[in-house]
Amino acid sequence: MRLARPLAAALAALLPAALAACGTAAGADTIAGADALTVGVKADQPGLGLAEPGGTFRGFEVEAGRYIARHLGASRIDFKAVTSENRERLLDDGTVDLVLASYSITADRSTKVTFGGPYYVAHQDIMVRRDETGIASVRDLAGRQMCQAGGSVSTERVVGGLGVRARLVPAPSYSACVDMLLAGRVDAVSTGDLVLAGFAARRRASVRILNAPFTEERYGVGLRKGDIDGCEAVNKAITRMYQDGTASRMLAIWFGSSGVDLVYSVPEFEGCS
Repeated sequence: MRLARPLAAALAALLPAALAACGTAAGADTIAGADALTVGVKADQPGLGLAEPGGTFRGFEVEAGRYIARHLGASRIDFKAVTSENRERLLDDGTVDLVLASYSITADRSTKVTFGGPYYVAHQDIMVRRDETGIASVRDLAGRQMCQAGGSVSTERVVGGLGVRARLVPAPSYSACVDMLLAGRVDAVSTGDLVLAGFAARRRASVRILNAPFTEERYGVGLRKGDIDGCEAVNKAITRMYQDGTASRMLAIWFGSSGVDLVYSVPEFEGCS
């Protein structure tokens, strides 16, 4: 017993320091309070995220990402292009710290990343060539050629979710899908209305949006899996972005003339997990 008492006292003295060290390690795994953050955005989606000459990015998601990062405490904010297919990998390996890239929240994706938000609830719609007369709703896509952008879940909602037997034509991105639509290689492009609106604004003479929405796309902020503190901080920033009028102003600037019915209220959050 004489030996046990000194040992117990030594362990008791070391315990607070050990616990403090554990707390520091856990805190280091969150983006909340970080001085510098890299935001992943799309480089080829007008209105949402578009790369400009010189390496700058412009669009609603770029501005929203900057706003959120600043309210997380970052004084240095960098942007990096991501695609629908590499978003999870770039988050996981630390290349980017958060992603705003028309990143629809789904059950499968939530097993790989933690989602803050959504920061906007888009509605899936359909884009066709302006002279198209045979497609007026999602049901009319049966037997027609629809573009399938790599890494996107939008076409699965049509074919799998609604059972519409469209003929899928693969493409690497939605910008490639729009090019294929204009070239007559596909009959329709279907995804969130904000994505379509950005392209339509640049191609008004050639394409049109049906304005016949049929599902929701909840665009979330992707974070590394398990960053609950970061997720909660992101949700607070999104709430403030809507409450102080910043979200409404940005949506009006980028999509106000698109004809899409915009939503200016704070979205209902998924909850951090």
